[in-house]
Amino acid sequence: MTDTRVVPQSVARSVRADGAVILTSRHALGPVADTTGDWLHDWAARTPDAVFLAERSGPGWREVNYAEALQQVRALAAWLLDQPEQGPVMMISGNSVDHGLLALAAQYIGRANVPVAEQYSLIPGAHDRLIYVVEKVRPSLIYVDNAIRYAEALALPQLADIPVVASLPEGAPRPVTPMAEALKAGRGDVAAAHDLVTPDTVGKILFTSGSTSHPKGVLTTHRMMCVNQTQIADAFPVLRAEPPKILDWLPWNHVFGGSHNFNMMLAHGGALYIDDGKPTDALFPRTLENMQMHVGTLSFNVPVGYARQVAALRADADLRRRFFTGLHFTFYAGASLPQETWDALGDMAREVTGDVPLMVSSWGMTETAPAVLLTHERITRSGIVGAPLAGTEVKLLPEDEGRYELRVKGPNVMPGYFEDPEKTAAAFDGEGFLITGDAVRFVTEDDPDRGLRFDGRISEDFKLTSGTWVRVAALRGALMTALDGLAADVVVTGHDRAELGVLIFPASSVSGDGACTDPAWMEQVRARLAPLAAAATGSSTRVGRALILTEPPSLETQEMTAKGNLNTRKVLDRRADLVGRLYDDADPAVIRP
Repeated sequence: MTDTRVVPQSVARSVRADGAVILTSRHALGPVADTTGDWLHDWAARTPDAVFLAERSGPGWREVNYAEALQQVRALAAWLLDQPEQGPVMMISGNSVDHGLLALAAQYIGRANVPVAEQYSLIPGAHDRLIYVVEKVRPSLIYVDNAIRYAEALALPQLADIPVVASLPEGAPRPVTPMAEALKAGRGDVAAAHDLVTPDTVGKILFTSGSTSHPKGVLTTHRMMCVNQTQIADAFPVLRAEPPKILDWLPWNHVFGGSHNFNMMLAHGGALYIDDGKPTDALFPRTLENMQMHVGTLSFNVPVGYARQVAALRADADLRRRFFTGLHFTFYAGASLPQETWDALGDMAREVTGDVPLMVSSWGMTETAPAVLLTHERITRSGIVGAPLAGTEVKLLPEDEGRYELRVKGPNVMPGYFEDPEKTAAAFDGEGFLITGDAVRFVTEDDPDRGLRFDGRISEDFKLTSGTWVRVAALRGALMTALDGLAADVVVTGHDRAELGVLIFPASSVSGDGACTDPAWMEQVRARLAPLAAAATGSSTRVGRALILTEPPSLETQEMTAKGNLNTRKVLDRRADLVGRLYDDADPAVIRP
């Protein structure tokens, strides 16, 4: 039976004389808006009373409809035009209605908004990264939602000369403009400024997480954002058939939450209810509280978020019923979803509705706005990232054993990095393809329509002393599946060693001197890893030792990126002593499967 929510994957494949494989979609690209402001005008006219943005306010929600959003965006744009400096607008706090409206106001008149990770402001040890971005971009305005919460950052001398607007200005360590005043005071010629905005105007500067060097500012044009939403909707007609709704926590400083999800709601007249919880011990109860009031027609999350949701849904039949009723698809990104989590979501959906929603993933980067590959057919396992979207071109360079280096080209690919011509030049090959550094494989070698599956970062793979290559992404996925419920994340070790090992960040806190020696914890891990070791086909897949770490990854020491991913290189460097302990058979914390 044909699923009308999706257009079937259809891929053209050719092999060049140099061995490169070229993939394109056989589907034509649909009509594309010129600017994000076009979307706002469209939905303010068509569905003025429909909710666009909402956030918690006391026991309920502050909801802003499309007509109100357009009025407030234009009011803020007029105020921005009155300011003496007309540079980028930087957001240093998290997701909020006012954040979204001010970002759109900047884009509406041709200014770039620059959202940065709120951790850069809230964690003193990360202030150096905030200062780096401020000095790089030289913003003409900074926004915070709560002046008291971000007081330490606002008091930094490097920010002293930059005007600040705050939704809650009380208690600010310096003079700030209240958002309420900005909404009323503007007199600038908004219409004239908006008329000058083109598809090539930069709408955002999104900074990469800086896992190996200083963050790079990705120039994100209106064309990139608008094209990408057309590409996604061309694959998922359900987005045009019914305005979507999401309850979403994913941060807007990252391309997944801020471009993919935010723009998807705006492009299709959808409603974005901002979840002020997160998939952490401290904040997930808030997510559950929010889910009791609102669920979506689409669900976006990262694997750790879905793992927590699965546990909560299993425990609450009413929430389970509401979550899956009317749910078109679940979408994960950031890492491969453990198969147990995948299966649990499917089983519960089948129990509630008799069917399983589409379970979707994608491949993209900040530099690609973000989607290039997208799964738009029914699949039964995790790790598949899909087929090229309309208008994109994928170049695959053969590595070995059916593995390919992935390079991409298309109208959703960035023009370059902000004020960094050297890194921009290094990012593209001689044919203009973006060099991604990622590896993929065909799901079915002789059927390109089935798409591609992710096969890791090329730079993360390493050799054992035997000369055998270790494919880290596949191994990490197997470990996370085996340790589902026990591990929050893992780091594979073994570079220039004879045997593979794993450092485990546990899902709940444990005690010990750097490594856990609790017999119960160690036995649970040993029991989970033993079958994996027994089924291994050789030294490159057999994990022979493990260590449970007692200290969680640190953002301050750059072990964790702002979007919540592990920086494995930093973990291995900073915890070199623990890696040494892992390979010391006399250490009581070492687990041997």
